Amino acid sequence: MAAYNSGEGTVDRAIRRNRKAGKPTTCWDIKLPRETSSYVPKLLALADIVGRHSRFELSLHVIQDERQLAVVETGGQIDLALAAELAAIDIDALYRLNPGYNQWATAPAGPHTLVVPATQEMQFLTALDALPDDQRMRWQRHKIREGQSLSEIAEQYNVTVKTLQQTNQLSGTMIRAGQHLLVPTASAPRDSYALSASARLSRQQNRTREGVRVEHRVKPGESFWTIAKQYSVGTRELAKWNNMAPRDTLAVGKKLVIWTKKPGGSPVASSTTTRKLYYTVRNGDSLARIASRFRVRVKDLVQWNNLDIDRYLRPGQKLTMFVDVTRQSS
Repeated sequence: MAAYNSGEGTVDRAIRRNRKAGKPTTCWDIKLPRETSSYVPKLLALADIVGRHSRFELSLHVIQDERQLAVVETGGQIDLALAAELAAIDIDALYRLNPGYNQWATAPAGPHTLVVPATQEMQFLTALDALPDDQRMRWQRHKIREGQSLSEIAEQYNVTVKTLQQTNQLSGTMIRAGQHLLVPTASAPRDSYALSASARLSRQQNRTREGVRVEHRVKPGESFWTIAKQYSVGTRELAKWNNMAPRDTLAVGKKLVIWTKKPGGSPVASSTTTRKLYYTVRNGDSLARIASRFRVRVKDLVQWNNLDIDRYLRPGQKLTMFVDVTRQSS
């Protein structure tokens, strides 16, 4: 139960620390995050209350011992608004039954299953069987413009970068101006998918709070800590305003909403001039040599180009870089 809350790795490391120190390794002896330490006894207490509800003078609703839900194979990706219509249920109800789906459609690579009320199973299967495969999703061709990134295009169409990669069989994030991408688009208005991750994020970012609302685009090398420091806010608050955790990775180009009393940020931070450049690998080049030449970090080069650090660069290979032009000697 503790691992379900804070992660298997967190609990495993805590157990190893205690074992190494010769201490007991029960849930009550290992050092866990405060939330986890509270979560486990709360859940145990709840189970005890339900199990002995008469002692606590509680009256619980009786649930009939019969199947309430059905897991249906959809046979492929499907728009969730369309799926709700086929099952004759409210789309919010479908989201609540399938909390693993955070977008407006199921994932391209699966799993291709949906949970629906048992009473609607046959209705859904019959309607799905009559639906032509090419009507499960709507598609749009997007011509890549100069300077566009995969993350910008994903944000424009309210899809994930991973979805674009899977749909267009891209192994990384490198794209070229003039090429076309096949983009899945929602069949219903965006506000119809009220419980999707993007809709929840929009509501969170647009809530009125104290201070001045600022939109910040993440630049290479930035973290929650550096951005929070720039705007004189806390890292926890910054993450919360954007439906994230302080340890989450920030993608370059991601939009963050900040509520601050210092909208301009620090003079040092605002004076940085970052430009997107493209570099063609030459004979003898290495990641370290290129990073040193352009005064960037090797790990940033790896992240920007989705590289395997253990594989060699190939002459002619194209690399994308975000460099501070004020730091370049030529």
